[in-house]
Amino acid sequence: MPDDTTARRRAVALAGHQGDEAAARAGLDDDVAIVRATALGALARMGGLSRGDLDRAAADGDPVVRRRVAEVTPRGLEPSDANAVLQRLLGDPEDSVVEVSAWACGEVEGSTDAIIERLSALATAHEDALVREAAVAALGAIGDDAGLAAILAATADKPAIRRRAVLALAPFDGPEVDAALERALQDRDWQVRQAAQDLLD
Repeated sequence: MPDDTTARRRAVALAGHQGDEAAARAGLDDDVAIVRATALGALARMGGLSRGDLDRAAADGDPVVRRRVAEVTPRGLEPSDANAVLQRLLGDPEDSVVEVSAWACGEVEGSTDAIIERLSALATAHEDALVREAAVAALGAIGDDAGLAAILAATADKPAIRRRAVLALAPFDGPEVDAALERALQDRDWQVRQAAQDLLD
């Protein structure tokens, strides 16, 4: 028999599938973080999330909830509101929250200059490799010229990030991009070489 937390979480998730906003919303105030996170997902499923809901959850004391905020923000809010929530989360003290937030930034239309600037800083200077990789991927998805320098710098990072950086160059062109792809063709990591070859074919 499931314990009480599991039962509450299932009830909240089911509410999301059934369109029961009141039942899903009740989960936002649960004592257990995973239930609160599930409530966010349930509300996102039915289009019931507000900017206030996500601002409040972005201040939650548990990173499980803050990560879920990042995951649902691109599909739960208009771009201007989504950018505001994600910009806040890009400064989170928990690396895993920053990583998910960076990925999410790449799913929002019309990224702000502040988002691109923050992602560029994360891509080039953050200590956590997963955060750098996510930021590079987001900059590639956004495709703004303001993020190109950070992507180019990432082509000299660790193998997984170099590969991600090569893929992120797809929306760009110019001599610097061509030179980076030519270098990538000679990379010691075969996945980096393959990524460059795929773009050049």
